[in-house]
Amino acid sequence: MIRFSVLLSGVATAALTVSVLAIPAQAQDVAPSAENAPAPGDIIVTGEKATRTLQETPTSIAVTTSDRIRKETLISIQDVYNRTANLSETYGASGFTIRGVSNTGVGAGGQADAASVYVDGAPIPKWALYGGPTDMWDVQQVEVLRGPQSTIQGLNALAGGIVITTKDPSLTRWTGDARVLWTEHDDRTFSAAVGGPIIADELGVRLSAERRNDRGIIKNVTRGGYDDALESLNLRGKVMWTPPAIPGLEAVASYNRVRRDGGYLYEYARTDVPDFYDHRISTGDQPSRGKIDSDIAVFNLSYPLADSLKLSSVTSWNRSKVHSQVDTDGTPQDIQAIDNRYLYKTLTQELRLNYDGPTLSGLLGAWYYRRTGTIDQNSRVNIATPTSTIAALLQANGASAAQAQAISTAYAGQLPVIPVLYSAEQPEKVETMALFGDGRLKVTDRLTLIGGFRFDHERNRYAAETVATFNGTLPDPNFMGAAYAGIINVINQGVLGLVDDASSPLASNSRTFNAFLPKMGVSMDWTPDLTTAFTVQRAYRSGGSSQNPARAELVPYDPEFSWNYEGSLRSKWLDGKLVINANVFYMKWRDQQVTAYFGLNAYDYNTVNAAGSHLYGFELDANATVARGISLYASVGHVRTKFDDFDLPTGATSTVDLTGTQFPYAPRWTLAGGVNADFGSGFTGNLNANYRSSVFTGVGQDQAQYKVSARTVVNGQVGYDSGTWSVFVFARNLFNEKYKQYEYAAIHQAILGDPQTFGVGAGVHW
Repeated sequence: MIRFSVLLSGVATAALTVSVLAIPAQAQDVAPSAENAPAPGDIIVTGEKATRTLQETPTSIAVTTSDRIRKETLISIQDVYNRTANLSETYGASGFTIRGVSNTGVGAGGQADAASVYVDGAPIPKWALYGGPTDMWDVQQVEVLRGPQSTIQGLNALAGGIVITTKDPSLTRWTGDARVLWTEHDDRTFSAAVGGPIIADELGVRLSAERRNDRGIIKNVTRGGYDDALESLNLRGKVMWTPPAIPGLEAVASYNRVRRDGGYLYEYARTDVPDFYDHRISTGDQPSRGKIDSDIAVFNLSYPLADSLKLSSVTSWNRSKVHSQVDTDGTPQDIQAIDNRYLYKTLTQELRLNYDGPTLSGLLGAWYYRRTGTIDQNSRVNIATPTSTIAALLQANGASAAQAQAISTAYAGQLPVIPVLYSAEQPEKVETMALFGDGRLKVTDRLTLIGGFRFDHERNRYAAETVATFNGTLPDPNFMGAAYAGIINVINQGVLGLVDDASSPLASNSRTFNAFLPKMGVSMDWTPDLTTAFTVQRAYRSGGSSQNPARAELVPYDPEFSWNYEGSLRSKWLDGKLVINANVFYMKWRDQQVTAYFGLNAYDYNTVNAAGSHLYGFELDANATVARGISLYASVGHVRTKFDDFDLPTGATSTVDLTGTQFPYAPRWTLAGGVNADFGSGFTGNLNANYRSSVFTGVGQDQAQYKVSARTVVNGQVGYDSGTWSVFVFARNLFNEKYKQYEYAAIHQAILGDPQTFGVGAGVHW
């Protein structure tokens, strides 16, 4: 497969070379004109695999710069989620939504992601997002690409993508940074980075490290300690080489190692105790922990073949090892628990040609992706005793409806739940190869045509082996009297058979998919400072196979597709002091992968293609310099989501009808903004706030029962920077907004938002 991917890459390279040679020779020799050169202060975005300014990019991209990371003391990727319009954190730190679409899909079905996070070009597996290499120390820039990116990013980009770029080594001088943060909740973070030329103007290196120790705030009154205590270590090294003997060649190699031992991806606190926001406790008798070992290696190589033509290669490899433990009942009793282990390795290879001429610009590339790994599940779960199934069995054997109901109800009184030891091994292998292109043709001085395509070929194999064992005591056959002993024995054997049916030997299922994803659009430069554009593109989420735990079967499902229609505005006003950008969008989605239930018990479910939906909305971003040393920034996002239809296959017994309901964790309104102030003589300040409207944390006609309220969080920081050292104080959730991310009211547990937190920091930089 690797040879085949390289062959595809070679074909793509040859094809674009031929097309470029067909362009008049003078076009190759012309460098970008001065009028197209980035202006001082312009933000350069690279998430679309081309170097353009934000104002030249019709895609809706929210950029968090290193300056903002520093001024707002952003620590993790979750801080970026909460400060970006139409981007929202979901269930704890487990994921995010872009324009109301979760990174794992909206119908709780399917294996492929709908959005991905990339670090220096390497995709991060969803299982490691809550503790992988996504902290903000020594990060140059974060780009949130809102809307489908299937043409450029391909796999797992139906909703968008998040691109994290870390700082490169300097080839001219040695620099360094160090910082310490300490909060009132005993959260301590120590960070350092140093880099510079080993050989001036040729070979440079940059090393960074961050150590975090967080005591936690959710006290476990059963086991002692804090459930959300955290220890993490993030190490990164980068080497850049620009050999004088090969002018223009640039090679950058990086390695990132993360070791994280802390709370699970979400942590519940009890809500049936007084003042639970300010005194957070848990009562689980089993540990709720998440341990992540993540290693990423990336090698970037670029070389100019001509003045306007550049060849690039990006190779990435990462290994993610995750150990997740959670007490699912959350009580002092030893009732249920999950102990899962994930081990995944991902390899990607991309070859790309970028051409930037005065009339034609674009790229052509080939891509290979391989992910292998396995999930090792070990659970102790309780399945509600299926009284309706027992009653139907009794009626089929001659009992009247009244007798069957009475016996099944009495039996459930003796055995209200069926305790099961459940273990499963689920290996998988996903291989994807793609050819893609994206281009712009300048028809006139103002009018530009936009086009692109991607042909994606995927082969995936999922396998599963399960063992289910009854883990309790069956009711005494004589509990209803000797006359019923035979019937109770039959029911007992039926329960054991139901558990045994969930066991299966190793079985596998291979699927192959092809997708063609076109993109087209037009852009109009009305003035040098005002541009509008309209684009249409198709997006894709691959199919696969899902396991039905109760039946121990692998069930295939098909891909899902969407069409996205988007308009954009890019504008500068008041001689560039005010920048206003906006995007409006409409997306139609079909064949959505959702979960369907089939009636045996609570674990009789698998993925099916059964839903269709649409969404629409807008983003508006503004930045302004209002006075010397004073700048403002604000963004607002709005999205409306709706399932239009929901047609389950024959045999499904799901009572959850998605028709007419909204996507989970899809806030209609998200707002964020702030002010930066330079008071002179080194004194600085920042005040920022973000708002998220209420969201439904569940799906279906009864989703109003799973609603969490809107919240507004205000943060601030003031400090002094001498140029070589700095001190500052910061506040998170300054006004102590009390809010929930998720609530499980039936068992009095909730995921609570971060509390008011004050901290101090100090740093040195040279």
